[in-house]
Amino acid sequence: MTFVRAVELVAGGSGYPWDLPAVRALDGRLELHPKVTYLIGENGSGKSTLLEAIAVAAGMNPEGGSSQNRFATRDSHSDLSRGIRLIRGTKRPATDFFLRAESLYTVATYVDEAYAGEAGGPKAFGGKSLHEQSHGESFLAVVIERFGAEGLYVLDEPEAALSTQNCLTLLRRIHELVGLRSQFVIATHSPLVLAYPDAAILRCGDDGLEPVAYDDAEPVTLTRSFLDAPERFLRALMED
Repeated sequence: MTFVRAVELVAGGSGYPWDLPAVRALDGRLELHPKVTYLIGENGSGKSTLLEAIAVAAGMNPEGGSSQNRFATRDSHSDLSRGIRLIRGTKRPATDFFLRAESLYTVATYVDEAYAGEAGGPKAFGGKSLHEQSHGESFLAVVIERFGAEGLYVLDEPEAALSTQNCLTLLRRIHELVGLRSQFVIATHSPLVLAYPDAAILRCGDDGLEPVAYDDAEPVTLTRSFLDAPERFLRALMED
């Protein structure tokens, strides 16, 4: 199920965020994969800014949460969401969620307040306060308990909250939800999170947004090279 087919830049400007490589690349139409689209690139390349803009343009809360959530601790998101247009599919998602590890605490607080006094806690999140779980546990609780069929899900660097094992658990859950006609857009540095086979990988670099194969993606090539010869890498890093 394709809820967002493409992203188009319809307005511009100077300075941040318009000078970020990922944003400069939007001089035409950015096609999204019907199942999973990955954005990769160095810090500062603009992948998270672009991801945030897609989520906000789709109606989701800038600090995380769904289109039904409205809370803010600081108005820090960029103007990019007002400069892009989403080319949507014929059907709207039944549900949605913007999940970013850095603001999960704020989402958890909002959920607790929204369900205050309700017996059993927020049922949509497993019936247990997200604040009563570890960062990784609460992140997975959202993905497993809150995410559902025919959803549009935007994830910003989920590996920041997850152990290696739980990155694999996330992959399994992504596969389950794709089978239930959901669509994902994910920014990541993790070769594990990046490994979903039926996906598009877009590298954000100085030359714009470039499709790459999994085996050619830098998180994969650099990790493989390090694991093949960690002593050599460490010597090079620590030499004067």
